[in-house]
Amino acid sequence: MTTTIRLRYFASLREALGPGEALDVAVPTTAGAVRDRLISRGGRHAELLARDRAVRCAVNQVMADELTPVPLEAELAFFPPVTGG
Repeated sequence: MTTTIRLRYFASLREALGPGEALDVAVPTTAGAVRDRLISRGGRHAELLARDRAVRCAVNQVMADELTPVPLEAELAFFPPVTGG
């Protein structure tokens, strides 16, 4: 079974990758599995979402971790950690 999820990128990720895109994924899946799939594309996705980079995520506007399930037709957002100053 597959579902289409909406990816959204924020801050520096948005500047490099655009505001977002739709992605068909097999279910069940997790936020970490989707990140790995995006990394496997290579190019800017691999560079900006690499495992050695601090990237936060949210599923349906709720902070999530790599093991968070991604439900059917979800919104998955990626963004760098917030810094203040």
